[in-house]
Amino acid sequence: MRWKIAGIAGLMAVALATAPLPGRADEPDIKIGVVATLDGAFAVLGQDAVRGVELAVAEVGGQVAGRKITILKASSDASPDSAIAAARKLVENDGVDVLVGPLSGDEGIAVKDYAKNHPAITFVNGTSAAQDTTLRDPAPNFFRFTSDGAQWMAGLGDYAYKEKNYRRVAIVAEDYSFPYTQVFGFMYEFCALGGHVVTKQWVPIGQKDFSSVVAAIPQDIDAVYVALAGADAVNFLTQMHQGGNDKPMIAGSFTADQTILSSKGRFRDYVLGTPSAGAIADSLDDPDWKAYVAAYRKQFPDGLGSPSLAAYTYYLNTAALLRGLQAVNGDLSDGHQQLHAVLSKLSFKTPTGGEVHLDENRQAVIDNFVTEIAADSDGKLYNKVIRRVVGVNQTLGMDREKFLALGQVSRDNPSCP
Repeated sequence: MRWKIAGIAGLMAVALATAPLPGRADEPDIKIGVVATLDGAFAVLGQDAVRGVELAVAEVGGQVAGRKITILKASSDASPDSAIAAARKLVENDGVDVLVGPLSGDEGIAVKDYAKNHPAITFVNGTSAAQDTTLRDPAPNFFRFTSDGAQWMAGLGDYAYKEKNYRRVAIVAEDYSFPYTQVFGFMYEFCALGGHVVTKQWVPIGQKDFSSVVAAIPQDIDAVYVALAGADAVNFLTQMHQGGNDKPMIAGSFTADQTILSSKGRFRDYVLGTPSAGAIADSLDDPDWKAYVAAYRKQFPDGLGSPSLAAYTYYLNTAALLRGLQAVNGDLSDGHQQLHAVLSKLSFKTPTGGEVHLDENRQAVIDNFVTEIAADSDGKLYNKVIRRVVGVNQTLGMDREKFLALGQVSRDNPSCP
C-alpha cells in the first residue's frame, strides 16, 4: 500500500490542477472490461492475469472516487480474432467504460487497431508485448504501462555473451509477433557483441509434439534460446529433457515465468542456472516488491507461489488506470479526454522499486531485470536477481528514427547467422 500512496502523490504533482471531490455513491458503477486468454495453451497465464486486475481493484476497496467498480471478463484464445470478439462484447454489448487487456502479442496489435474506432473508450494494456502495438501507428487511447518484449530482454544478450561466454545460439520460439519481439531484443545486444544465431525454429501456439524440433537443434552451438509460454514451454522442456539434449538454455521472459517454474515437470534440474530477463525478479530485495508479493499471496492463497509476469503486468496497468480515474474524480463525461491527458503524463513508483512513465506513443519507460533460475531450500524454483537495467525505453536507448530504420521485427529480422 505504501507505493500506491506515493504514486498518487506523484500523479497529483504532475497532472492535476484540482483535488478530487468527495465520492458520489449514487452514480453508476465504473465498468472495467478485462480481456484475458482463459482458453488454450496460455490459459494458466490468463487466470493469473485476472488475479492481477482483481488485486489492483481490491487495493482501492473496490471503488474509485466514490464510484463502485464492476469487473466484467471475456476470454480470448491468443488469436487476434478472439481478442477482437472479446473486446467487442465488452465495449459494444456490455458497455464497459474502460478495457484492460489483452494478454498475447498479436491480440494487442488487433485491440490497438480496434481502439481507434472507439476514441471515447480508454484501453489499457494487459500483458501483450508485441513491439508494434505502440511503436508503429499507435492508437491515441491505448496506453501500455509495461514493457514490450524487446525491452524485457534488456541486458540478457550482453549477459549471455560476456558472462556465459556463449557465441553460437539456436532459437526455438512461437511463431507470432511477441516472440519475434523477444528474439529481436535478445539479438539486439548479442549480435552487436559478435554473437551468432545460427538457426531459428518458429512453432505454432499449441504444438504438443516437439520431438522433431528438439532433434533439429544443432549440436555445434553453445546454448538454445527458448521463447515459449504456458503449456508450450512445459511440453518443450519436458521433451528436451526426455530427449537427452542438455544444451544450456537462455529463456525468454515467459519460459522462466512462475507459470512454468511452479509446474511439476521433470525438467526442473535442466533449467537451473538458466539466464533470463523480464519485468520482475522473484528474489528482488525491495520492501515494495515484498509487500506486493505478500498481498498477492493473501488475496489468492490458491494462486502461484509468487505472482507471474502476467499477474504483474495486468496489475500494474490496472493500477495506473485506477490512478487516472481517481485523478479525474471518476468523471468520464468529456469522452475520456481528461483521463487520457492524465494517463499520458502519469509517473509513479512500481512494486519493483523503480519508476514508470510513458513516452510520446504512450509506451512505458521502466526498469528491467536480468535473472537466473535458482532453487530455494524447499526446492522451489525462482528467478534470482542478477542485475537491474534502469529506465529502458522502447528504442533501447537508440535514436527513434534510427531504431525504426532497423525494420519491423519478423521471422527473419534481425539476422546474424
